[in-house]
Amino acid sequence: MFWLRLVARSTALACLPLAMALYAQLAPAPQSAAILEIQVLKPTAKVSPMLYGLMTEEINYSYDGGLYGELVSNRTLNEASWMGAPHWLIVQKGDSRASMELDKSTGPSVALSKSLKLNVSKADAKSPAGVENDGFWGFPVRARTTYQGSFYAKADNTSVGPVTVSLINNDSGTVAASATVPALTTEWKKYDFVLKTGEIATSSTNHLLLSVQHPGSIWFDLVSLFPPTFHNRKNGNRIDLMEKMVAMKPTFLRLPGGNYLEGDHISERYEWKKTIGSLVDRPTHPSPWKYHSSDGMGLLEFMEWCEDLRVQPVLAVYAGYSMMQEHVNPGADLEPYVQDALDEIEYVTGSANTKWGAVRIKNGHPEPFPLTYVEIGNEDWFDKSNSYDERYAQFYKAIKKQYPQLQLIATTPVKGLTPDVIDDHYYKRAVEFFDDVHHYDKTDRNGPKIFVGEWATREGSPTPNFGSALGDAAWMTGMERNSDVIVMASYAPMLVNVNPGGMQWESDLIGFDTLNSYGSPSYYAQVMFGSHLGTEVVDSKLNGGGPRFFYSVTHDAAKGLLFLKLVNGSSSPQPLEVKLTGATQVTPTVKLVSLSAHTTEETNSISDPVRIVPVHNSIKTAGADFHHVIPAYSIQVLELAVK
Repeated sequence: MFWLRLVARSTALACLPLAMALYAQLAPAPQSAAILEIQVLKPTAKVSPMLYGLMTEEINYSYDGGLYGELVSNRTLNEASWMGAPHWLIVQKGDSRASMELDKSTGPSVALSKSLKLNVSKADAKSPAGVENDGFWGFPVRARTTYQGSFYAKADNTSVGPVTVSLINNDSGTVAASATVPALTTEWKKYDFVLKTGEIATSSTNHLLLSVQHPGSIWFDLVSLFPPTFHNRKNGNRIDLMEKMVAMKPTFLRLPGGNYLEGDHISERYEWKKTIGSLVDRPTHPSPWKYHSSDGMGLLEFMEWCEDLRVQPVLAVYAGYSMMQEHVNPGADLEPYVQDALDEIEYVTGSANTKWGAVRIKNGHPEPFPLTYVEIGNEDWFDKSNSYDERYAQFYKAIKKQYPQLQLIATTPVKGLTPDVIDDHYYKRAVEFFDDVHHYDKTDRNGPKIFVGEWATREGSPTPNFGSALGDAAWMTGMERNSDVIVMASYAPMLVNVNPGGMQWESDLIGFDTLNSYGSPSYYAQVMFGSHLGTEVVDSKLNGGGPRFFYSVTHDAAKGLLFLKLVNGSSSPQPLEVKLTGATQVTPTVKLVSLSAHTTEETNSISDPVRIVPVHNSIKTAGADFHHVIPAYSIQVLELAVK
């Protein structure tokens, strides 16, 4: 045995040089030290106070089935198929007899002219009949929770009796909550109800049942059920998704969306006047991402979304182009659309003595909303008619005449006049963003300002991986250094429903299913950058460093804080010597927020939501000059108190 151990040890020692040589070839080479010199009290540019914001879009079921709190799918019966009404099924308990059909000629309003007709030929207390809705990938049911519901209905006779509404578990048949509305009348009427759960297990595998115990015919429409919403808004938004937005500390919300604004066809554009007022008066419309929009998220709801986040709206108005290469000719043909934009601005900002301001007040919001930026169209560089120059000019002149204080955004460079702002869009791989971080360094400071209205590193699905986060963070350092010309920037898309069939676009900032949500690594990079931003860019100079090392430095003189953003996209650590000049006092303790991963493919998911999250720590310094090592594959923010 001793001899065997000796042979084995001798063999291992003989192989050691080979193993060490192989390791040397495979191990990342150490980066040479970089020197970062920072002139703390020498500002070079002002940071835009609205630099980081949000871009919203009805894609990936971001509104219906996502942020918008409604739990009933196809609530207005405007989605149809050869099978009838998607998401609705007939229910016959015991020996009851019933059928269901889509009635295309009967509805509670001009806007909603269809309804779901339930024909019950036999039913009693032990054998009820009705219709059920399967929700958006089920109904999220939680313990001790109150759900607010309603529906419009009428019956062919009053003997049909009351309607029982229940939330029922798909697997066990257990009733989580139930309520009864009074006997129906023979005229269309809205009925409200409340469902309250007790001590039950949290589950998404539930459906909503509306049932009766007597024969007759009943017509249903606009069946609605809301869980608790953010700030308890009526017709409001999902709490966890709103909280994730708040954590990003955004300053604006671009709305109502890019492609969603245009629609595939002119007739399918976002018509804001059809999205205000009572839900029963909103006709709904097809979205460009091949599912139907309930328009529950109407113009007022968008404004209230901004109000709840305490951000400004960036209002995009339809400018006469839709994505299937349909456009409105400039001149007389375009004039109604220009007027519609003026009316929309008046609805948002007008006082009680204006026509559309008065309508907003009637809709329930007495105070006007702040508005600084209006975007004219979306991605008009796709319009092959080359009509945008004239279309933009027509909108620009009309809006400026009535609202000279507004900043108007063009979606592409235009000839004939100078826009206030131009909207640039970028979707790239990480290496492309690494190579393009100096994109705006030499931008003409006398030209239009820049709104990076849509951008993202597209690696990872359904949400970005850490490689994407590195690309994003590198790009953001470039935007921060040039935030005198870049007035706003917003990642896109923001949301994705990760349920099967919920995604139309990969690499989205925040993922969610029926019950839960999570932030991607790119989301946490956004949180870190948005939470640590000064008011001015200060003079700095970097000597050395690897090809995938990026930084930005901003200073908030009023708070006495210096924010240093460091991005290491390399597989090797990056040593850094920081040299601060100009400050009379530097805190000996630096706050450190770090986001890192083992590989660029590592990521978060709905089943592993906090695998990669920011870690808060602190480091000691020896004063104005200190040494720091940025780990491989990491994004860091250093916060220094300086005077």
